[in-house]
Order: sequence, then C-alpha cells, then structure tokens
Amino acid sequence: MTDQDVVDLLTAQHAKIRELLARLQAGPDAKQDLFTDLVRLLAVHESAEEEVVHPVAGRARFGADADIVQPRLAEENAAKRALADLYHLGVDHPEFDARLARFAAAVDEHATHEEAEEFPLLRAQFSSSQLKRMAGSVRAAEAVAPTRPHPHAGESAPANLLAGPPLALFDRTRDAVRDWRQQQDT
Repeated sequence: MTDQDVVDLLTAQHAKIRELLARLQAGPDAKQDLFTDLVRLLAVHESAEEEVVHPVAGRARFGADADIVQPRLAEENAAKRALADLYHLGVDHPEFDARLARFAAAVDEHATHEEAEEFPLLRAQFSSSQLKRMAGSVRAAEAVAPTRPHPHAGESAPANLLAGPPLALFDRTRDAVRDWRQQQDT
C-alpha cells in the first residue's frame, strides 16, 4: 500500500506483532513457525524504526516532549536482548512460555508508548506527503534489514547503517538455507 503513511504502516505492523504474540502464547501446533515469523517481523521492524523514524522524531521540535525517542530506544534494545535470548532458548524449552509472556507484555507496552506519544507528535509535526515519504524510507530499510535480533550491534541509526547490511546478508542467507532444508524434509 503506497498511499500508507509511516504512522499507519508502523501501527499495522504493531497489530501484526501483537497478533503473532497472542497466537504464539495460545500454544499452537506451529509454534516454531509462528516464532520464526515473529522474530523476523520484530527484527526488521525495529531496525527500520531505529534507522528512519526515531532519528527524524529526535530532530523534530516537540517542545516538552523532546526526549520521547531515548526511552523508546532503550526499550528496543532491551527487547532485542530478550528476543535474542528467546531465540537461543528455543520454543521447546520449559521456560520459553513464561519468558515469552514477559516479553509480550514489554513489547505491547513499547508499542503503546510509540502509538500514544511518538506517532501523534509525528503527525502534528510533518505533512501527509512527508509521512508517506517516510513510509517509503521505512520499507526500503526493512528490505535490507537483518532478520534476527542483534543486540550487540546497537540501536542507533549509524549502528544500523553500519552493521545492518552485513548482518542482513548473513541472516537472509541462513534463512534461505533453513527454508531449503525444510523443503527437502517434506
């Protein structure tokens, strides 16, 4: 949807993330597949936000709300670490469900903060055409973003721009090999 602005795009992604978390917590048969989808969506989503949205929001003039970005970056860094821990733990580990529940609550709180604080201010600060162009930039960043969390790479735009492409190449190669293996097993 090319008419979608950045706020609508990210809000729709938040809804998809919440849906995947709810389905994953419901204990489905396809737990590993759902978790793989969640990991990919979150890694790509957060990387693009850190590269495109937060730097723009940080430079905008929001008056008393000028420091709305730093808390979001801290939340995203904590989420990357927790997601990486869940990834390494594996869906079959006895502690996975309890840790996933804590992670889901933190992700929901983070998304709620963005939707209630950062997104309305972006809408107030930028024109419709600027927000639509920003959505295009987010989509471009997502196309080359890593597909797994890399918490040690950092959460800043420069860190994502520097580390993102090689990590993305590595992740996407691993994804292709995994997909090929799964096709061979069926």
